[in-house]
Amino acid sequence: MTISSKLRMSCILTIDIAHPPLSAEQAETVLDESSRAVDRSSQSRILKIIHGYGSSGKGGMLKTTVQNWTYRHRTEFRAIIDGADASPFDPDIQRMAAECNLSIQSDIGTANNGITIIWVK
Repeated sequence: MTISSKLRMSCILTIDIAHPPLSAEQAETVLDESSRAVDRSSQSRILKIIHGYGSSGKGGMLKTTVQNWTYRHRTEFRAIIDGADASPFDPDIQRMAAECNLSIQSDIGTANNGITIIWVK
């Protein structure tokens, strides 16, 4: 299934760069392509990036890669939410759920150290 066909099915595009783990360079390429794909879509506006938590218990290389990438592209996003901070009470999560008709509990509002949620403008 291509990225574009996945976009038609959901407001959220889930990108798994941790299984199997990609190199930092490969991960950035996937993030760039996914961001462009979401940007061209009128329906999908959210990237849910699975980067894993790393064996150190503090987040691994892929989490750092995602954090650095989101920082460099921050002007393209409405919100960047570290999965550890995801909560049904977060105002950005509530706005995303309302605008995209999502279930906060099952789609984006549950804390998970191994993901980052990005709301594309």
